[in-house]
Amino acid sequence: MSHDSRTALRICPLCEATCGLTLTIEGTTVTGARGDRDDVFSRGFICPKGASFGGLDNDPDRLRTPLVRVDGVLREASWDEAFETIAARIPPLAEEHGAQAVGVYLGNPNVHTVAGALYPPLLLAALGTRNVFTASTLDQMPKHVSSGLLYGDAQAIPVPDLDRTAHLLLIGANPLESNGSLCTAPDFPGKLKALRRRGGTLTVVDPRRTRTARLADRHVAVRPGTDALLLAALVQVLIEEKLDEPGALAGHLDGYGELADAVADFTPEAVAAACGTDPDTIRGTARELAAAPCAAVYGRIGSCTVEHGTLASWLVDVLNILTGNLDRPGGALFPLSATARAPRPAGPGKGFALGRWRSRVSGHPEAKGELPTAALAEEIETPGQGRIRALIVVAGNPVLSAPDGDRLERALAEHLDFMVCVDPYLGETSRHADVVLPPPPPSRSAHFDFALNSLAVRNQVRYSPPAVPLQDGEKDESEILARLVLAVGGVHDAPPGAVDDAAVADALARAGAPASLAGELTGRTGAERRLDLMLRLGPYGLTLEQLLAHPHGIDLGPLEPRVPQLLKTRSGRIELFPAPIAADLPRLREALGTRPAGLVLVGRRHLRSNNSWMHNIASLRGGSNVCTLQIHPEDAARAGLADGDRARITAAGGTVEAPAELTDSVRPGVVSLPHGWGHGRPGTRLSVAAREPGVNVNQLLDGTLLDPLSGTAVLNAVPVTVTPSA
Repeated sequence: MSHDSRTALRICPLCEATCGLTLTIEGTTVTGARGDRDDVFSRGFICPKGASFGGLDNDPDRLRTPLVRVDGVLREASWDEAFETIAARIPPLAEEHGAQAVGVYLGNPNVHTVAGALYPPLLLAALGTRNVFTASTLDQMPKHVSSGLLYGDAQAIPVPDLDRTAHLLLIGANPLESNGSLCTAPDFPGKLKALRRRGGTLTVVDPRRTRTARLADRHVAVRPGTDALLLAALVQVLIEEKLDEPGALAGHLDGYGELADAVADFTPEAVAAACGTDPDTIRGTARELAAAPCAAVYGRIGSCTVEHGTLASWLVDVLNILTGNLDRPGGALFPLSATARAPRPAGPGKGFALGRWRSRVSGHPEAKGELPTAALAEEIETPGQGRIRALIVVAGNPVLSAPDGDRLERALAEHLDFMVCVDPYLGETSRHADVVLPPPPPSRSAHFDFALNSLAVRNQVRYSPPAVPLQDGEKDESEILARLVLAVGGVHDAPPGAVDDAAVADALARAGAPASLAGELTGRTGAERRLDLMLRLGPYGLTLEQLLAHPHGIDLGPLEPRVPQLLKTRSGRIELFPAPIAADLPRLREALGTRPAGLVLVGRRHLRSNNSWMHNIASLRGGSNVCTLQIHPEDAARAGLADGDRARITAAGGTVEAPAELTDSVRPGVVSLPHGWGHGRPGTRLSVAAREPGVNVNQLLDGTLLDPLSGTAVLNAVPVTVTPSA
């Protein structure tokens, strides 16, 4: 280590595992990253993404100054010029055409930054628009909707108690590659191996024999898109064989009788042909689940981004409830984050409503205040009152992550009057912006996991101050977003701190806390003062000073039962069979008779990637992190493809070409392309990604296939044809 090098602690912001890192810094450059052995949560675990923190932080392609479009060309500009441009364009546009003329898209990196958690709600409030789109309708919205319907709170998502469970059933999840999703668990692979070591059972339901499936005691290679049928059959077996024992939850359930009647048709024999699974396997899986001393069912992206994603998400929780494993140690429990609102007394709540408004063109119902991202292009390009004329994109790349990116790209280029992107790169989406506002590298930003701590497999709290000071010309991401709120709200000249002061006053009023508490808050920035307030008002009564005094974090203990306090349904009970679910079940019944005529497509995750974020980091490229079409040798032979041949893949939304990778790890009838690729578009500044751009799997989709309850795009189990490339 050179004489001017030092170390600093930092929570990794590159996936949901939130591992603690020890950074090596020389001057203002991060030169290395290793796991923090003293971190109370991750205990030194690190994955290749975390190890590449320095490469991402120092990426020469990162934008260093704002860009403003002048005479059709993006050029470097000052921060003042960038915000003056926004203030001169968006408020007059909203005044002339109405608040709905401004749309907002929020990408999933917002979950991984302090500013991304604290300021978008204020931005939406300032705009007053209902045209809100996020990455949630491309991955996790079905889980929010099912939780809202069951518990009255779309954010109340139970997570598997990985450290104590005796039986884990994973469906549509590959945590050895993803590091976990809607389940924040450093070293997920190690936790699965520990489960096996203590004599527990791992069952994996997945059409691919993933790294996770290879670790399992039982791998059920289900046909893609039939997860809800399989789960319904497991529920049917539990009820028919009287294996259901809700235990302590029994007094908190509504709708059990209706549920039993509703699933009676979904016997293992009835679903077997559609699922491509034999009835004995289904019965055996249900019986093992019921017999385990404690068990947890956990479903993720693969079971969410399909035609029956909300039904599958609901059935995951129904299985946990019927086996008595919801809200008990070793089962699936509800985390309690340090910044959650302090628990309220048990009793009836406001409940959860779907479809409070609808999208203008196709009439899609909102879910959790959001409209389907698949509808964004039509809302921009279709004339009429309420057409989106301006778009603000914060940390998102919908041209790659949404269905039919070519159509969305044309809409951005040809039909918008004005577009703002908060983005560190000039990428596939941000290259169409009129103003680009680049946040600083992660080493120069504070870090706190507001959302992910509420999904963590152990209650804990950690805070990272910036490891490196801001350099000349850089602005903190919190200041950037606060100034954006002021610019769109018509108060461009107010100081950014006014945004935080107003947020603090509002939070105190809503909590019924004395206004004088504002004067006691510590913190160098407005964002830190807001964090301090949330900690003080939270269930543990902590302060920011306590977090700063414990740089490796504070352990708040294992997850504990929280029912009935967390329930916010109108009945104050768990609504086991809500009306929207009942109304959607006939659609699942119809699926009993459907079979794919040919090949179906599924996505896949790579350990050294996270959607489209990290393909520009040289150290994360190559190895298994390549954009190939995985295809079973039998299907390849029928299609006339040899290993390495270029394959032409066609579906409703278009055609792409990718090298064929022959492997028996996908079941026959299934092909797989990874998500987040397709970096070959002109006008981007992604030099590493552009060298091996891959193809955009979402270009195969036309955006018309959605899970109707959640508005989530169907990205998996999509019919495709595969032929040799001409």
